[in-house]
Amino acid sequence: MSRVQGRFSAAERDAVYRAIFERRDVRKNFLPTPISEPVMTRLLSAAHHAGSVGFMQPWDFVVIRNAATKRAVKGLFVEANTEAARRYTGPKGDLYRRLKLEGIEEAPVNLCITCSRRRGGRDVLGRSTVRAMDLYSTCCAVQNLWLAARAEGIGVGWVSILDHEALKRVVGVPKSVTILAYLCLGYVSKFEPAPDLETAGWRNRIPVSRLIHYDAWGNQDHEEERDEYENHEGVHQNGRRGKDKTRRRPTGVEGQSSSRGLRHRR
Repeated sequence: MSRVQGRFSAAERDAVYRAIFERRDVRKNFLPTPISEPVMTRLLSAAHHAGSVGFMQPWDFVVIRNAATKRAVKGLFVEANTEAARRYTGPKGDLYRRLKLEGIEEAPVNLCITCSRRRGGRDVLGRSTVRAMDLYSTCCAVQNLWLAARAEGIGVGWVSILDHEALKRVVGVPKSVTILAYLCLGYVSKFEPAPDLETAGWRNRIPVSRLIHYDAWGNQDHEEERDEYENHEGVHQNGRRGKDKTRRRPTGVEGQSSSRGLRHRR
C-alpha cells in the first residue's frame, strides 16, 4: 500500500494526539524557571500560524513579565471573581470559593492575545456573513499556542474572570482592539492527569459519542462509531482507559434529552 501523501509517521501522529489529550488549563504548580526567548519565539510563531479568515491574521501578542503589571491584573481578577462568586450559593458556592482559578503572579509569563477587528480592511474575504470569524480565528491562535506549549512542557492557563475594558487600561490595549484571551504561561512541577474542574467535581467530561450527529441533528447512537470514538479517547487519556474515575454520570448536553437519540441509518 502506498504511503498517503503528507501523512505523519505513527510516532509523530501519536505526539500530536498526546499534546491534545494532555493539554490542561493550568492554574497551579508553576515553577519560577524563566521561559527563554527562543522558546517564546517558537510558541508565538505557532500561534501566528493558525488559520484565519481571509488570511487577515487579526491577532497581536502582549508578553508580560513585569511584576507590577501582573499585580494590577491580579487585582482585576480578585474584583471580578468576588462578584462572580455571588452567583453560586450552597455547596456549589463553597466549592467555587475553594477553586484556584488563576496563576497570574505565580506564572513567569502572562500573555494578552488581542483581535484587531479592522485588520484587512472593510471587506475581508469569508467574513461578510459571519462577522465573528475574526474572533474565531484568534481562538485558533490560542489553541495553537496551547498545544505547542504542552509539547515544550509549559503549562498554560486561560484567565477568563477579568473585566476586559479595565484590562485594556492596565495593558495599554487600544479601545478599537478586542482582548480575546489572557493567559498564564510557565513550566510546571507536574501536569495533572485530568482537568482540575473534573477532579474537583465541578463538571464531568461528556462522552464524545453523545455529541456527534450524522447528517442531521438528532441522528446519533451508531454503535460501531460510538465504540471506536470512546476507545480512541481511552487510549490517550493517561491510562484512564476512557473511564470516569468518579463514576458519576456525565452532565447533560444542551438541546438534547437524556435519552438516546435516533439511530443513524446507513
